[in-house]
Amino acid sequence: MTRSAPRAFLQATAIALVLAIVPVGTSAMAAVDTDTYREIDVFMDVFNRVKADYVDKVDDKTLIKGAISGMLAALDPHSAYETGLDYDNLRIQTSGSYGGLGLSVTLEDGAVKVIAPQEDTPGWRAGIKSGDYITHINGKLIYGETLDEAITEMRGPPGSKITLTLIRPGRDKPIEVSVVRERIIQKPVKWEVKNGIGYIDINTFSENTGEATKAAILGIEKSLGHAPLGYVVDLRDNGGGLRDEAVNVADDFLNYGEVVSERGREKGDIQRFYAHNGDYAHGLPVIVLTNSGTASASEIVAGALQDHHRALIMGERSFGKGSVQTVLDLGNGTALRLTTSRYYTPSGRSVQEGGIQPDIKVPQLSDPDYKSRPVFREDDLRRHLINEVKADNSVLEEDTKPDPRFSATVEQLKAKGITDFQLDYALKTIGRLATAPQVAAVTRK
Repeated sequence: MTRSAPRAFLQATAIALVLAIVPVGTSAMAAVDTDTYREIDVFMDVFNRVKADYVDKVDDKTLIKGAISGMLAALDPHSAYETGLDYDNLRIQTSGSYGGLGLSVTLEDGAVKVIAPQEDTPGWRAGIKSGDYITHINGKLIYGETLDEAITEMRGPPGSKITLTLIRPGRDKPIEVSVVRERIIQKPVKWEVKNGIGYIDINTFSENTGEATKAAILGIEKSLGHAPLGYVVDLRDNGGGLRDEAVNVADDFLNYGEVVSERGREKGDIQRFYAHNGDYAHGLPVIVLTNSGTASASEIVAGALQDHHRALIMGERSFGKGSVQTVLDLGNGTALRLTTSRYYTPSGRSVQEGGIQPDIKVPQLSDPDYKSRPVFREDDLRRHLINEVKADNSVLEEDTKPDPRFSATVEQLKAKGITDFQLDYALKTIGRLATAPQVAAVTRK
């Protein structure tokens, strides 16, 4: 097969990319050695064969995007080439805001179902309710579309109008609502007072999560008119976010010391992050709730507070994502998310694979399916990074011995009005610690 013009162009581009990353002082031509040329040649052979012989016509953009995505997928589960909705979601996770309606939705049997509207958003003010089904957007039937396609159509510039057609169980006729999109600001932190204890639910680490946590602590004190008995910080199912915000949240509860360190490829490539003077919780008891969905930035917070003996970690072993991704915006709605380092807790532990082990293991007894529901963590993912400190998976086995404290059934808990057993157990533990502070020093295993 003769070499076509696209082949020559792409080969030159690939070589240029290789030359661009050669370190200063190194011969570029030496770096692009015979093996590199050979691999580029193989790539171009496959590229041209697909272009010429694939059953349907495919464009260069599709093939190049697939090649980039495949290259990153060969590295680890968290490096990726972000485009389209994935790119939008990446920006939303970082900024904590987007243009849209403020609806959480899911796909059920091919139909878009509303999970819940966020309070004081266009969807909420329009009267859209949990359980509604969205059938049409601007008169167009969306049944059978992917969830990503439906979400993309609902999002848009603030100030733009959109019309939704809803089916509501119990109503004979469809409901049509016209809504104006707004800038939706996601609230990463929610708080309330339960039995004299401050409950702080952190659902993501986007911009200002650290300040929002600080505001929650101050809000709890103001609501009570005095200091609470302690705090429960809920990091369950928090998949992470910005490292700096994780550092800020941990700093809210620490007076001093290292929060986390990041270590790159080279031995000397270490960056450390420290807490500033000033514990906004004033040394009061703190319990951090974790489960298998507690990942990345959440594990930075849990690991720091655990290592400094500032909090008891309660619940289940966390996800075990101990790697750091750097995001490079490539323009035109695309970005490169690349794993560039591993992070370590103040004591030098890597949570990669193993996660954060709770000081007190508490199952979610109020979930009727907690024993049968499959649990997925970092070590279940293909091509996950290996923990170079502890590669023996035997240390990750869960303690399966029955505990008489955790023998209640769902029905028994419901009879007592307990719908969240882990939270209820944490609140009761804080109550005990508040009346016997000396216990805090010996409770941690």
